[in-house]
Amino acid sequence: MIEQAIADAPALSARGVVVRASSLLLAFERIALMGLMYLLTALIMVNVVTRYSHFPIYWIDESAVYCVVWLTFIGASAMTRLRLDFAVTMMTERLSARNQKFARIVATGMVVVFGVALIITCFLWMDPIGLARAGFDARKLAAETFNFLYTERTQTLNWPTWVLYLTLPIFAVSMTIHGLANLLEDLELVPRTPPKGFQLSELDGVN
Repeated sequence: MIEQAIADAPALSARGVVVRASSLLLAFERIALMGLMYLLTALIMVNVVTRYSHFPIYWIDESAVYCVVWLTFIGASAMTRLRLDFAVTMMTERLSARNQKFARIVATGMVVVFGVALIITCFLWMDPIGLARAGFDARKLAAETFNFLYTERTQTLNWPTWVLYLTLPIFAVSMTIHGLANLLEDLELVPRTPPKGFQLSELDGVN
């Protein structure tokens, strides 16, 4: 009995770390979403006022676009943990309770697989190892690999595009963490707890 408890301790610890990381990440995403919503509203209002005043700010439009992009990806990550992602229940709602549970596990597992695949894709695309080998010289990296990610800049803000594109790897990692937490709950390895700060009804769909 003692040996079994010792053997299970690392697993239980790892499960707790995943769920805790997901909870902290969700809390941060909630604050980020509220901040981006306020920022987007302010940008649109300023844009409307300045246009009617015949003194438009040329970089407002691009700022609003990138704000929406970050808002979308952060929101999609939070929706993964809240189980608000799209679900087609036309077939699964006709299955038995056991088969519904299996379908839910498969669907959640596919989210994790997609997240891991996206992490690998972002790693290959952003090529941090290649950038380090080039001495963090973006032009040298572009000349050797034709990867112009670190040499491009936005049109009006004149910001490095890679800074804005960081939303993709961040989304990939956060979605994977949330997916793992959901998978642990679906496998009944950890108790399912309601998220803090979100008023949601219980969702029965397989997602």
